Amino acid sequence: MTRPPASRIAALRRALTGDSQARLVWLCNFEVERDWAVGHTGIPGQGLAQSSAVVRRLQEQGFLLAEPGDVVITSVPADAGFLDYLARAGLPVAKELVVPDPDGLGPVASILQSPAALASLRALAQAGLHLAPMGVSDGIEALAQATGLPLAGPPAQVCVRVNSKQYSRDLAHRLGLREIPGVNCHTVDELAHAILHGGAGPFPLIVKDAYGVSGRGLLVLRDPASARTLQAMVARRAERTGNDTVHLLVERFLDKQADLTYQVTIARNGTVSFDFVKRALIHHGAPQGHLIPAGLTSAQHRDIESAALKLGAALHADGYFGVAGMDALIDAQGRVRPVVEINARLNLSSYQERALQRFLAPDGQAVGRQLAVPAGNAPLSFAHLLDVLGPLGRLPENGAGLFITCFGTANAGGDAPGTRAGRLYTLFFGRDPAALDALQDAVARALSDLRVPQPALH
Repeated sequence: MTRPPASRIAALRRALTGDSQARLVWLCNFEVERDWAVGHTGIPGQGLAQSSAVVRRLQEQGFLLAEPGDVVITSVPADAGFLDYLARAGLPVAKELVVPDPDGLGPVASILQSPAALASLRALAQAGLHLAPMGVSDGIEALAQATGLPLAGPPAQVCVRVNSKQYSRDLAHRLGLREIPGVNCHTVDELAHAILHGGAGPFPLIVKDAYGVSGRGLLVLRDPASARTLQAMVARRAERTGNDTVHLLVERFLDKQADLTYQVTIARNGTVSFDFVKRALIHHGAPQGHLIPAGLTSAQHRDIESAALKLGAALHADGYFGVAGMDALIDAQGRVRPVVEINARLNLSSYQERALQRFLAPDGQAVGRQLAVPAGNAPLSFAHLLDVLGPLGRLPENGAGLFITCFGTANAGGDAPGTRAGRLYTLFFGRDPAALDALQDAVARALSDLRVPQPALH
């Protein structure tokens, strides 16, 4: 039975606050993993990514979860045409609070430096709203304290612990779940044992930062020579800093049939709901989208759901509540390995759910994708995008069509002439794979018409 579009959002509100009618201030702090990684020693030379224009524009994804009575914080005003599009799609639009971030500090720092923004949030606290971030960091806790907004999420120290890939490995082992062969490494010597002396198994191996973010903090070691090079770099750093602590894990590089992502919602009282499982589309270690449904066998689906409920209960016992997203894989033998990592935050998949409930036919399929937007010499308006798409830009009907989940990222390169270069976040709906492929090809061809000749370089 299909649940009404708002039901899962109401359940999320109840899980975060204890009240399904709670009004929320949505803050999509996508850089929270960067904040959690501070002070943790990973792979040399793979520093923390700075907040990008794309990340800042992703803040408008909050509108996909927010409802009337809520507030969404953005660094750049959302296009009015896009907000009207969401309303026409049956996703009523919340109010927007724009807090500029010209220096790229991130939304939390920019708010804390803005007396006007702090005053607005204090007024919202007086009106009874809660602060609902994508993930809770020390900065989020400081913001909640500075404004009086009750925090709709667990303590930052709990989130930091849960988001560690070392914690994920430990928890999978503790619960007796099928693991990816490997070891956690806390010191330089432990890393040497893992990669030089067979402690993690035969090559190839993957070395991971415990706090690496998507597409970063991964290194594949294919032979002893590459392992010796890495170990030498880590040893030199330890000698230079006088600290041999590392936050790394080493795992076997497994052949696999598929990558998966799934989600649970954990209420404050410990109730755990299994929300979904999707097939993840991965390119060079970075997520590019999702396929829904995931195409699992009944046994594989049972394995995922069983693991999800066990993990949710264990996370609650460790002080966590709210949304937790898990990455998993199906190995070459068709067996589910349910814990690649645990994410102590909302995920891009989380923001898709209301749209999926709205447009996905019971027997239909969907693909969530990021589409490149060709560079142009002027900012792109949502109205112009719809003109270029023509009939393809109509809202999905009868389980088929395109739905745009985030538009601001199309202008992520900036608003100056010649700087537009970004991406669209989308959901494609269809009755079968062939229809989905045809729709994606048609949209890609239409987007090519956005290309505007660039000034010649002299």
